[in-house]
Amino acid sequence: MVGLGNPGAEYEGTRHNVGVEVINLLVKRHGGRLKLGRERALSAELRVGVHRLVVAVPITYMNLSGEAVRPLVRRHGIEDLARLVLVHDELDLPVGRVKLKLGGGNAGHNGLKSVQAHLNSALFARVRIGVGKPPGREAGADYVLKRPGKAERQLLDVDIELAADAVEAILDEGFDRVMNRVNTAAV
Repeated sequence: MVGLGNPGAEYEGTRHNVGVEVINLLVKRHGGRLKLGRERALSAELRVGVHRLVVAVPITYMNLSGEAVRPLVRRHGIEDLARLVLVHDELDLPVGRVKLKLGGGNAGHNGLKSVQAHLNSALFARVRIGVGKPPGREAGADYVLKRPGKAERQLLDVDIELAADAVEAILDEGFDRVMNRVNTAAV
């Protein structure tokens, strides 16, 4: 499980870093501690019930995420990329929506583009957290790098909890079953 985002305090709490927030929540829930490794990422091995879950946050900027993900995949011997789950922000989903997806395009998301390029594949799983479209003519890149207002922040906090719950459920129930439940949940 890899949470995409940008490193540094200036990006904490921005829409682009919701994936990192999910990883931080999982680490907190399961008593882990993120440590810097050779893979250009902070990572931890968590015990979630009877399951072992490796979580990571690249320390690269978003558009270089693949530089951390590829060595993580190698280190942990992930041959079936469907076992790799990326958590990221999604402009094409409204705030208040979390959706799961296996494979597919990148919808202009630079973190996904980088991972796809470094893995030569798009067949990994995704937990997509809606951040909505920017208002007016604001560029998507500028929008995701801003912190949301109070009301939107409250919705994102709920979505982060839901995304973490979904990750835990995937371990017990499998990706497809959890995807069907989460994706058909009422808005």
